Amino acid sequence: MLQRTPAGTAAGTARRRPRRPRLHVAVFVTPFFLAFALFYLAPIGYAVYQSFFRLTSSGLGLSEPVLEFAGLGNYATALTSPAFVASVGRVLVFSLIEVPAMVVAALALALLLDSARARFRAFFRVSFFLPYGVPGVIASLLWGFLYVPQTSPLIDVLAAAGLPHDFLSPQTILLSIANIATWQFAGYNMLVLIAGLQAIPQELYEAARVDGASEARIAWHVKVPLVRAPLILITVFTLIGTLQLFVEPLILKPLTTAINSDYTPNLAAYNQAFGQANIHLASAEATLIAVMAFVISFGFLRSVNRKGNRAWSGE
Repeated sequence: MLQRTPAGTAAGTARRRPRRPRLHVAVFVTPFFLAFALFYLAPIGYAVYQSFFRLTSSGLGLSEPVLEFAGLGNYATALTSPAFVASVGRVLVFSLIEVPAMVVAALALALLLDSARARFRAFFRVSFFLPYGVPGVIASLLWGFLYVPQTSPLIDVLAAAGLPHDFLSPQTILLSIANIATWQFAGYNMLVLIAGLQAIPQELYEAARVDGASEARIAWHVKVPLVRAPLILITVFTLIGTLQLFVEPLILKPLTTAINSDYTPNLAAYNQAFGQANIHLASAEATLIAVMAFVISFGFLRSVNRKGNRAWSGE
């Protein structure tokens, strides 16, 4: 009677083992993909689907509205609406203000805390990060009280110094909103940059100091180039966030006439959905916002990567 040799048994076991890891991976990965499909892909797909329909009523409007296929009609309505187009231009201007301010503020804080002369790093790190834990609605309310002349001690101090200022005027409202966003998210972006700075080998700093480089030169010529990837990351996050501006203008809207219901694309979509009960046009506007954010962020990443490749190749 033939018997299976140990070598044959081992070979057979080795052939069967790869199936178990695959099964384990499937068990752990499947819940994520299910949640991703249910809570991310499905809402996006439903919004896109709704954007291709519209409700129409016949006669005197006494009959029930009828849902009909509109094709790209809702997109054409959004893109030909002066209010919506103006809101898109407004968030693009806001991006030009907020993105550089955010990146510079986060980088400055990270470099200060990573400096060899920094003291009480843990305390200041937590202090700078604390505003990120404040919900956007609360942060907008807090700064709103500081922007209103009747309740703001800041305006009183500026007026006493001969510097009267209106934070809620049409000329300054974008800067005021940018201040809220920078105050809230600079600490979070700072931590991302600090994590990148801590990954830099200390030997590079020591070599630079041996060569006589000051802390400022080390920061500019050693630290900043080596945190290029985190800088790109926080720039993309900030860029996407500015294009989705919603909470701050929504909370500040009752405090000023400079903000209307269509001040940003997200506010315009919100107004169409809940103010005008036109969820189909709102879906089209929301889809346009998503496409715009994707195109701009993808274009930025492509441009940065192309420049990085040219720098590495010495062109």
